[in-house]
Amino acid sequence: MRDLRERLLDASYWLFVLGFGGFALFYMIAPIGIAVLMSFTDGATLRFPPQGYSLRWYRALIDPMQSSQIHIAAWNSLSIAAWTTLGAALVAAPAAYGLSRMRARSATALEPVLLSPLVLPSLVYALAALLVISNLGLSPAYGFVVAGHIVVFAPLMYRTSLAVAQQIDPSLAEASTTLGAGRVRTFARVTMPALVPGVLAGGFLVFMQSMDNVSVTLFLADPRTTVLPLRMFAMIEESLDARVGAISGLLIAATILTLIIVQRLVPFVRRR
Repeated sequence: MRDLRERLLDASYWLFVLGFGGFALFYMIAPIGIAVLMSFTDGATLRFPPQGYSLRWYRALIDPMQSSQIHIAAWNSLSIAAWTTLGAALVAAPAAYGLSRMRARSATALEPVLLSPLVLPSLVYALAALLVISNLGLSPAYGFVVAGHIVVFAPLMYRTSLAVAQQIDPSLAEASTTLGAGRVRTFARVTMPALVPGVLAGGFLVFMQSMDNVSVTLFLADPRTTVLPLRMFAMIEESLDARVGAISGLLIAATILTLIIVQRLVPFVRRR
């Protein structure tokens, strides 16, 4: 009787885990599959299921005559995301290493401050930043967008870098100092290479979040700085432009490819 009860409990557990786990995976993956299928439609507007399949909207997306505004918006998004990733790495990686070497009480007191941008809605931060800029007599600009993205998304870099920094043996830096290297050289030649896996993982998260952000860019960008998410929203609102599906397909492919590269690169860096 006891064995039967244990078997029933085990079966219920696995049914619960596999059932809800499978449903969660389906809920996450199904919209991606639908977006990919819609990107190959031969219709004039987005529709599911597509009446037919074609590459016409991918060709239209590549054509500079038809999609020059999309190209400009994509370039703006890529450049903002790249500068944001670089800025987040320069700010968050040293902060993560510093806090990993502080006393537990001091680190516990400072960590909520560094993570607060993740808790505060980005819309609220963007509005507050716009008010500050306006009171200073300045206007929204490209640089403020990058700075805003760094503030909002640097905690993602901090968390991944901290997880790696806590595993670094302090004796490595001590040995480097004993051999005559200064603190700056020790950090550049010993500590930073050890932090690279966390920086790569955080860089991927920061880059993707920056590419996808709307609220900070909407408030802090000047009228000439059009980014890809805002451009896609405008195209959907105006005419359900089928090129939005092609953009989605390319973004999905680029995200999967980048994720695979990061997963392959991190173990290689650790071995090095």
